[in-house]
Amino acid sequence: MNSHMRRCVIFFLFCVLPLFGQSNTGELRIKVTDPSGAGVQSSVSLVSEANQVRKSLATDQAGNLDAKKIPFGIYRIEVKHQGFSAYSASVEVRSALPAEYPIKLALAAASQTVTVTDHVTLIDPTRSGSVNRIGSDTIDNRVSSLPGRSLQDLVNTQPGWLYEGNAVLHPRGSEYQTQFVVDGIPLTNNLSPGFGNEMEANDIQSMSIYTAGFPAEYGRKMGGVVELNTIQDAREGFHGEVVLSGGSFDTAGSYATGQYAWGKNIVGVTADGNMTEHYLNPPVPENFTNTGTTGDFSLNYERDLTPDDRLSMSVRHELARYQIPNEQVQQAAGQTQNAGNFETIGIISYQHIFSPDLVGDFRGMVRNDANDLWSNDLSTPIIAFQNNSFNEGYFKGSVSIHHSNQEWKAGVESDATFLNESFSDIITDPTQFDPGTPTTFSFNGNHPDLEQSAFLQDMIHFRKWSINAGVRWDHYQLLVNKSAVSPRLSVARYFPSADIIFHVSYDRIFQTPSSENILLSSSPAVQSLNRDVLRLPVEPSQGNYYEAGFTKSFFGQFSLDVNAFWRRVNNYADDDQLLDTAISFPIAFAKASIYGSEAKINLPNWRHFSGYVSYSYIVGSAYFPVTGGLFLGDDATNAETTLSGRFWDSQDQRNTVRTRFRYQFTRRLWAGAGSDYGSGLPFDFDGTEQEAIAQYGQQVVDHVNFNRGRIRPNLLFDASLGVNLYNGEKLKIRLQADGENLTNELDLIDFAGLFSGNAIGPSRSYALRLTTEF
Repeated sequence: MNSHMRRCVIFFLFCVLPLFGQSNTGELRIKVTDPSGAGVQSSVSLVSEANQVRKSLATDQAGNLDAKKIPFGIYRIEVKHQGFSAYSASVEVRSALPAEYPIKLALAAASQTVTVTDHVTLIDPTRSGSVNRIGSDTIDNRVSSLPGRSLQDLVNTQPGWLYEGNAVLHPRGSEYQTQFVVDGIPLTNNLSPGFGNEMEANDIQSMSIYTAGFPAEYGRKMGGVVELNTIQDAREGFHGEVVLSGGSFDTAGSYATGQYAWGKNIVGVTADGNMTEHYLNPPVPENFTNTGTTGDFSLNYERDLTPDDRLSMSVRHELARYQIPNEQVQQAAGQTQNAGNFETIGIISYQHIFSPDLVGDFRGMVRNDANDLWSNDLSTPIIAFQNNSFNEGYFKGSVSIHHSNQEWKAGVESDATFLNESFSDIITDPTQFDPGTPTTFSFNGNHPDLEQSAFLQDMIHFRKWSINAGVRWDHYQLLVNKSAVSPRLSVARYFPSADIIFHVSYDRIFQTPSSENILLSSSPAVQSLNRDVLRLPVEPSQGNYYEAGFTKSFFGQFSLDVNAFWRRVNNYADDDQLLDTAISFPIAFAKASIYGSEAKINLPNWRHFSGYVSYSYIVGSAYFPVTGGLFLGDDATNAETTLSGRFWDSQDQRNTVRTRFRYQFTRRLWAGAGSDYGSGLPFDFDGTEQEAIAQYGQQVVDHVNFNRGRIRPNLLFDASLGVNLYNGEKLKIRLQADGENLTNELDLIDFAGLFSGNAIGPSRSYALRLTTEF
């Protein structure tokens, strides 16, 4: 694309009327009537096995039902009302525009019911890329999580995703390049427990998880995209849910949500609080100093001003206070480090339907986020203090046009984030640092991070072909001023005779660096820390993602997904720690090449059984020299003169297998079991084995292979038992008991290395969760 054409495209995108909406969700407006045309209050079932959607809904007294935030796909819709024949049919949701779906019931004596089984929805024959869906049933019956990571644990069940320490998600070898999109608002900062605040899984009704075939609507953080659709109950009156939980490590939590709907208005409120003595992943099995508390409160309001106009507003406040776990030497010294994350966020949106083929909407967000760290006087080898915050203003707009077999979407977004960083330290053990390192250091800085983008995309369905084509323009200005144009293309072909769909995709990506402590690590002030300093500005990563795969249905009962991928990235993003503190900052290497394959078998429901088994194979290589970040002392000298060639990416776990199955004994009782196998991540420990034993203990060292430079393979098991204590029309009560890491295996996730520290998962633990819906 030449410069003149590029300017024309950008000008057009900025001039179109704003709309905001997610790429792959729609709305179904159902009207149920009797043979005379009068509205009928009815029970409605909406099922899509491919999307893991099983909704039991009800129309109002006039027979109307508005099903919102529905992932694109094929659904089985069934309507029941006493005195009428049951209605059953399949319906497709393919557009962001609300689809009107009238249903006329027949009298029972004149039944003309068409039976449509759920196997019709097992795969989506028009899906042009690979995407994993998690529905409300999986969310409701998930294995219990420690506070701060319920959403991350769900994402980590999917193939291609890996944890490093403290529930930091790594999709297909990417570091800190995950974005959560909450009802259309992208959150691109790190949302792991040690960096950001949690949004409870109880707030979510469905999730769509992308690692390839990204719509052009999404950019900036492109390792993986997680679309979250929050729960909304449009039934008249007051409805809600209360969840009480507790278990090992003195963990306890409570969650409550309520929504009141009247006329065209909906008001909702949520609140939760949690506490635990195992908040982060500790560096040693003893789990020293690891308490944590979390809480949040939210309020939202929505009103349908007219059938074509919708206004919504929401505000949320979240907080987390926790300790930084000690290793052996720090615990003996009496170290205590405390940290806290705090966030307040407000969102407003307005949508207008101009015609049956054109919808418009815009959405704005403002938020304040703060992260604190403070240490006591006995901390070693350093006493560290941090007070970082940012204020963010975000806007996104687009237009969606439905024409024949095409769904056009064009839009713009702007994000202005004002970073503030404050850090200071006092060295208490000078022997751990290079000679001449100053015993005290302090830094204060602030700078705006300005990012803008525009996109144009088209989803085309032609006979058995599906095409999703788009182009995106991004501009990033923080330490550097960069822009890029990124084309995207996904193509799929469905073969009905074999019930199989093949797909290929190409994604050009432009992803911005992590903003955590980027001002500190790039400041000239750090030159006072050491005689040898390498300080390079961290630039955005650019690269190409390729994927090919297929989805096949077998006997109408289960499906198989198989994908092969290759990612080639320049200026590959990673992270490092400042001195020996808990402060991390972004770095970058010349390039990376990551390839692998994934397979997943989904069994939605067969003879009381449901579940999945998945396998991932990943090989990741990164290449020196370093191209961005801060390096001090020997690290700086090595980075400039010694380090060269290839090294294994820190997420290079070759083999990962995950399973989870459930058996429904009766309508009230079920049992589940699962396992998680990992062949081990690489490490590069620069000390001796004896030094590792002194710092981390023999039990940890026994789980690493120094000759191979990898953590030894690990296999974990979990089990669950669930019972529906009460299942009335207006009140439902269910109890779930979970046991995790049942063999009490030492779950060594990371071992101390060049760019990461130790991280150990929980030992054997148990949890109870009581859920009441009303």
